[in-house]
Amino acid sequence: MFDVRPVFNVVGLAVSCLGLTMLFPFVLDLSRGNGHWGVFLESSLITVLAGGMMFLATRREEARGLTLQQTFLLTTGVWVALPIFGALPFVLGATNASYTDAFFEAMSGLTTTGATVFNGLDYLPDGLLLWRSILQWLGGIGIIVVAMVFLPELRVGGMQIFRSEGFDTFGKILPRATEIASQIAWLYVALTAACAVAYIASGMRSFDAVLHAMTTIATGGFSSYDASFVRFGAATEYSGALFMCLAGLPFVRYVQLINGQPGSLFKDSQVRMFFAILTFAVVFLTLVLWQDNELSGELGFRKALFNVVSIVTGTGYASANYNSWGPVAVVLFFYAGLVGGCAGSTSCSVKVFRYQLLVSAIHMQLRKINSPHGVFNLRYQGRIVGMDVINSVISFFVIFFVSMVVSAMALAFTGLDMLTAFSGAAAALANIGPGLGDVIGPSGNYSSLSDTAKWILAITMLLGRLELLAVYTLFTLRFWRN
Repeated sequence: MFDVRPVFNVVGLAVSCLGLTMLFPFVLDLSRGNGHWGVFLESSLITVLAGGMMFLATRREEARGLTLQQTFLLTTGVWVALPIFGALPFVLGATNASYTDAFFEAMSGLTTTGATVFNGLDYLPDGLLLWRSILQWLGGIGIIVVAMVFLPELRVGGMQIFRSEGFDTFGKILPRATEIASQIAWLYVALTAACAVAYIASGMRSFDAVLHAMTTIATGGFSSYDASFVRFGAATEYSGALFMCLAGLPFVRYVQLINGQPGSLFKDSQVRMFFAILTFAVVFLTLVLWQDNELSGELGFRKALFNVVSIVTGTGYASANYNSWGPVAVVLFFYAGLVGGCAGSTSCSVKVFRYQLLVSAIHMQLRKINSPHGVFNLRYQGRIVGMDVINSVISFFVIFFVSMVVSAMALAFTGLDMLTAFSGAAAALANIGPGLGDVIGPSGNYSSLSDTAKWILAITMLLGRLELLAVYTLFTLRFWRN
């Protein structure tokens, strides 16, 4: 019989921890004397009690590893449970949000999508602004652990090739995950602190610097202002671009770097390809913008650099309304958002390594056509890649684009125009945040969408964040029969 107790035990622990983090905005609001602190105290008590009861009710004396089925369920279960409770401060707080809007915001935060339904961010209590950033910061470090520990074991989307990075966790997922997470956590905190210092040095006030540092390293894109990065200067934009790039690199390479392997970072082919894609996109867009007299010289380069890096990494910050840059720029941003960063980073979307494997697989197939009797092996980073990985990657691409089309059609049925529907589906599935057009573009948000559309997008965010197949597997009969 399928035992769900270990799953609910971990989910309960995660929910309780989420409730404890609500004490940070509680203390902030209490110290500011704004009277909003009661919202977080109430939300924290509800969340801690609910999670604690779930944890205690499913606790077992003997420590065991998780089965493959339990791991699949846990991976999705945590990302469903946390937004349910993470939405409480938005429902009870100054936003007076409906539960639909609150859940959308919480899911967007934890999946580091960065799509928002709230207007008037400039006037929200500091505690709520901090809570939005905390959600994204927790989601960022959470997805690193999931991508490095759980997804390779689940053998979805080609992630199994990263089992060779020294993280052999099969059969003892949780103990080993704790060990890995402890190393990643220090790096994550250090990068966040460095980013905050850089923002302060660039002229950003301390509170804003901390909030934006958290959402930058998480590649989430939540800002404390409706105008996002439009209100900040050149030095801040360059700092943001730098740290978004750093957050888009595989954190396992940072671990290797501090453990005496300095060359491991740039020996990684996906890192080199990541920077090659960024360089091409930035240079191309800069040349396009230089055709506009208002965006010539350094200004054009800076706007191109910041916004390209933001979209490719899936952060979703905007320092300009790039919808007004013409059709060439709009098309570039659409496809750039479908690239993503490196595997094992906080960035989202398809990921660079999958494109590398897809191109290599196509090249190998062309060689087989020309030489039917030849024997060809696909290699990645000097290692032979098995057919299971290739099939997994191809399956991911097919399911990704099918899911995007289905989601876009569902959004269109709610009354959205095709540009909004299609770009919204792509932005949610790739966890980018802003879409295209006047409604959900960089100068708008998702507040005007219907509740149905918001639930569709929330589900799409979850699918994209957990690499699709890890979620879809739960809806197969074979999963529950086994």
